[in-house]
Amino acid sequence: LDVLALEDALARLANYSELKARVVELRFYGGLTLEEVGRVLELSTRTVDREKLFARAWLAEAPGGETGADA
Repeated sequence: LDVLALEDALARLANYSELKARVVELRFYGGLTLEEVGRVLELSTRTVDREKLFARAWLAEAPGGETGADA
């Protein structure tokens, strides 16, 4: 896992969508469950899951490819 590449990709994701980047940060760095992320961000678990899936696909397409992060 290239942490610098992940940080760069997360910064670009945040420019696109702060919410998607926040979900990734809470899941990857914070180790929170979908339910916990939902409570922190005041979102439903389903919305968090949708944001996570989009972010994961977006990060996989970012330069450098799959980050390996279980966003």
